[in-house]
Amino acid sequence: MAQDPPPPGPGRVTSLHLAVRTGEPTFRVAQARAVTGRGLAGDRNYWAGEGPRPRRRGTGRASGVCDVTLIEAEALDALAREHGISLTPAECRRNLVCRDIWLNPLVDQEFQIGAVILRGLKLSEPCARLEQLVRPGLIRGLLHRGGLRAEVVRGGTIRAGDRILPLPHDARPLPRSQRAPATQWRVR
Repeated sequence: MAQDPPPPGPGRVTSLHLAVRTGEPTFRVAQARAVTGRGLAGDRNYWAGEGPRPRRRGTGRASGVCDVTLIEAEALDALAREHGISLTPAECRRNLVCRDIWLNPLVDQEFQIGAVILRGLKLSEPCARLEQLVRPGLIRGLLHRGGLRAEVVRGGTIRAGDRILPLPHDARPLPRSQRAPATQWRVR
């Protein structure tokens, strides 16, 4: 499988999808409210519990918790072209379908969508549950291009058409523990 040329630059959100409960079909929305540490309001993965979200929700490969899932529209195009499996953006069961950006390099990186800042956590590899809900053959066709799991670092509204921009390392705010003390140096 040959790699396509690099995307032309900044990516964009082509569609947004939510599901009220796990296993239910996703539905398209024009915008979604991203809440720091909780996810997309109204989605099955939104953490509405008390305190911080637990990092795991049980055992198994898919037990990691995330706020938002993303997939490249180009991966869906390749799935149809290379494996004869056509999926609508809603059928891929990811929250955001994006175009003109590679998501895999965003693992452990922060990126901006509109005014929202997300941090890539890990690849969202396809699983047997996705095949069961949608169609056989997905695992093979989406292996290493099934998308990205991310957490919301700074909340806000994500809309279809929003640009996606990786943040340069020096543009990211340092955690409080790594900031210099708030003292002023005087030159004499």
